[in-house]
Amino acid sequence: MRNELMRLKDAIKKSNNIVFFGGAGVSTESGIPDFRSADGLYNIKYAYPPETILSHSFFMQHTSEFYKFYREKLLHPDARPNKAHLALAELERRGKLKAVVTQNVDGLHFLAGNTNVLELHGSCHRNYCMDCDKSYSLDHIIGSFDVPLCECRGLVKPDVVLFEEALDARIMDRAVQAIRKAEVLIVGGTSLNVYPAAGLVQRYNGDMLVLINKTETTFDKYANIVIRDSIGETLGKAVDTIVP
Repeated sequence: MRNELMRLKDAIKKSNNIVFFGGAGVSTESGIPDFRSADGLYNIKYAYPPETILSHSFFMQHTSEFYKFYREKLLHPDARPNKAHLALAELERRGKLKAVVTQNVDGLHFLAGNTNVLELHGSCHRNYCMDCDKSYSLDHIIGSFDVPLCECRGLVKPDVVLFEEALDARIMDRAVQAIRKAEVLIVGGTSLNVYPAAGLVQRYNGDMLVLINKTETTFDKYANIVIRDSIGETLGKAVDTIVP
């Protein structure tokens, strides 16, 4: 493990074109549960499966129940960036990190200081009226009683990609371009089981693929560096020792 960490430090030190691609595991160290682990949302019993509750059709047909689940299980307004987020923000400040591609909707990368963040699944901090398109903050969702409504009385929807909805083609294209051009691609906190997002790794053309995840992924055999440890601790150690 120590040898792999040293190789990661060396790869980061030598490159000024790094892209990071992350999943739910990046935010678990900020106290936000993931979906598929033993304590994740998919292993907790509800009246409906989480995939059903977080679908477009359920949102439209059972809006009140959707928002009850959404507020209780997916919103974490008090969460703060952890060592992984802060390390990535530092790499951007040093001109090394060109983009963060994330499957998370918590906005913690922006809060940490990253600016070029490609949110594949949207953000809970952005919400809009389905009738007049007026924008609303997360505070409006949290502070609303039951179903949040617009001033025009239209339904306010989170700008997150629900099941049955397509990913934003423009964001996907920007993510593909960033990953294709990267010298170093660091993938962390994701099992790489969710498509089409996981397919982005296959667009990488470089020769330094780094996988940081506590459990094995299907792409481990293709990686140049595999570290099965805390992503926050790993990136924190890797970045702290690099001279700007």
